[in-house]
Amino acid sequence: MSYTYSREEKLKKNTEIALLFDKGKWRTCGNLRIIILKDKPNLQVDSHKFGVSVSKRYFKKAVHRNRVKRLLRECYRLNKDLFKEAFGEKTLAMMFWVSPEMPAKFQDVEEQFIKLCQMQKRS
Repeated sequence: MSYTYSREEKLKKNTEIALLFDKGKWRTCGNLRIIILKDKPNLQVDSHKFGVSVSKRYFKKAVHRNRVKRLLRECYRLNKDLFKEAFGEKTLAMMFWVSPEMPAKFQDVEEQFIKLCQMQKRS
């Protein structure tokens, strides 16, 4: 089990992000929202990429946005195997925190992330 979040895994290209928003599917669980694009015959996804985003609308201060982003990335990093099992090996994904309240602790975010993955596995 690898607990890294390598450069190759980071969703950075504008073309990939645009494709994700154009063709992706949204899933929500509590304060977490994710947009996913799976590899399909008509849409070729090269590899597994993951990104996070936090809105300025909810968190005006950069330190708060960065804190939430760190929590989301850490949550993904520690539960990567569960994520890949739920969403697939070749997937583009971007996660959002959709609540103006700062998560009290990492376990709150992780719990919602795990629920999101379990919901996806069932559907």
